[in-house]
Amino acid sequence: MDNQQQEKKVQIKISDEVTKGFYANNMLVFHTPEEFVMDFVSVLGTNQGIVGAKIITSPGHAKRILSALKDNIEKYESRFGEIKIASAPSSPGEIGFEDRQTGKSL
Repeated sequence: MDNQQQEKKVQIKISDEVTKGFYANNMLVFHTPEEFVMDFVSVLGTNQGIVGAKIITSPGHAKRILSALKDNIEKYESRFGEIKIASAPSSPGEIGFEDRQTGKSL
């Protein structure tokens, strides 16, 4: 195997705060020609939410994220059964996913 084919090893560090994780039941997403921005939000029984993570990535990486999620959902469903899609919120501000550019609930 030549140098180009050798597997690169990357050490990944994770802070204690990130290790705890963050529960998100809402996500706001928007994009520009250069990037996708995803705000993961937790809204729990109030009219207020907390952004726990903001992910900014390139369009190419966003598409790879979509592919990885699709692959993992397929693996999950083959093991545990079909995931039922929850109904969309009936009005803005309810728990759900929203396209920030159009305001449309997803």
